Amino acid sequence: MSGAGKSTLAEAVQQRLEAVGYSVMSIDGDSVRQTTSRDLGFTKADILENNARIVDACAGQRSNADVILVPVIAPYESSRAAARQFLAPGFSEIYVSAPLPTLRNRDVKGLYAREARGEIDNLIGVSPASPYEVPKSPDLHIDTAGEEKETSIERLHGFILSR
Repeated sequence: MSGAGKSTLAEAVQQRLEAVGYSVMSIDGDSVRQTTSRDLGFTKADILENNARIVDACAGQRSNADVILVPVIAPYESSRAAARQFLAPGFSEIYVSAPLPTLRNRDVKGLYAREARGEIDNLIGVSPASPYEVPKSPDLHIDTAGEEKETSIERLHGFILSR
């Protein structure tokens, strides 16, 4: 969900991987929303379409990088399963989480405050209209509220190197 630390971890791990010679690309959800998906809203259909566009972008860039990091919100199991099937082999699902009170406290983008004021009625994982389906068996789960940032970075970095 928003504020869990996906982009923060991806940026740190990208730097570490590049420092040892890996070619790394990051396809960030916020960037995609501002470019190729700016025509989409936040209905379930739009979220699924956005995630499908991200999968297509990954597929198109596979030969251009050793590692592609994709810090995005993928709230539906169906889109994560489709991504795994389409991008296999080499796809790994990393679930970066934090409890809702922690996310509300971090609120880097002000989304949770806007939701609380009634300005956003479909915030993913908060609104009944936009549920977040927790991954049942991710390849790696990082709870950013339950461990130090450096530990999370080390775990993700080590996981990628092990693959």
